[in-house]
Amino acid sequence: MFKTLATFGIAAGMIMGAAGATLAQDKSPVKIGWGAWSDAEFVTKLAAKVIKDKLGHEVELVQTDIAPLYQGVSRGDLDFMMMAWLPETHADYFAKVKDKVTTLGTVYDGAKLGWVVPTYVPEDAIASIEDLKKEDVKDKLKGRVEGIDPGAGLTRLSEQAVKDYELDSYTLQISSEAGMLTTIDRAIRKEEWFVATAWSPHWMFGKYKLRYIDDPKGSLGKAEHVDVIARKDFDKENPDVAAFLSRMKLPIADLEAAMFEAQETSYEKAVDNYIAGHPDQIKAWLGGNEG
Repeated sequence: MFKTLATFGIAAGMIMGAAGATLAQDKSPVKIGWGAWSDAEFVTKLAAKVIKDKLGHEVELVQTDIAPLYQGVSRGDLDFMMMAWLPETHADYFAKVKDKVTTLGTVYDGAKLGWVVPTYVPEDAIASIEDLKKEDVKDKLKGRVEGIDPGAGLTRLSEQAVKDYELDSYTLQISSEAGMLTTIDRAIRKEEWFVATAWSPHWMFGKYKLRYIDDPKGSLGKAEHVDVIARKDFDKENPDVAAFLSRMKLPIADLEAAMFEAQETSYEKAVDNYIAGHPDQIKAWLGGNEG
């Protein structure tokens, strides 16, 4: 509510109050870009709900692939995205736009990329990516590494891992997150061996018994942080939203639990339950004010 000057009188104060309400209603929608990965979907929809319900901004969600997301934010077509995996996974994408965007904060630390196998695969058979070169292992894996979409940073790094470990006889199966998960679900039901590209946080670790295998050459990178990047001047034009995003941070364990719940119900229900179950955290994100 606007603070009125005493010289304006009561009538002027009423006019100013009405004008403040009108301005609040006239806020342009906040455009949030996101890619169809489960962690990105949850944090994006959680942020959108808080921005709309607590800060009073309309929100437009724009789903697309990772390269157009970076381009869209850098050009100002999108206000922000919440899935910049750095310093390595999205290094190429970020390098092209870093001077045209603003980093608002880190949503979560300790994110990880790697290759996984089901826990029923003995560790003395597969403990490391190096072990995939064993003939008997290659036969059981059918010479395949189950992958995700072609534009993903994990796909780029996995292609490098295939070269680094000289896995020339393997095919990195380019698919999608959904396609990869369908394949591993089918394999687990039959207790078949597989190796798949994966990342944490992800709900699959709540549903399936999986383990990462070692990457001694470091081809798939180390621990990552996932940042919010926004178009230039977004923080100046939308200081309340930018301040909220700078404070929004989720523990990975909480995020994985919420993502698993989203798979069992829906992302919308999981978001509602997270907000209801974490009032102090939401209040802290909002700077102590629930809006």
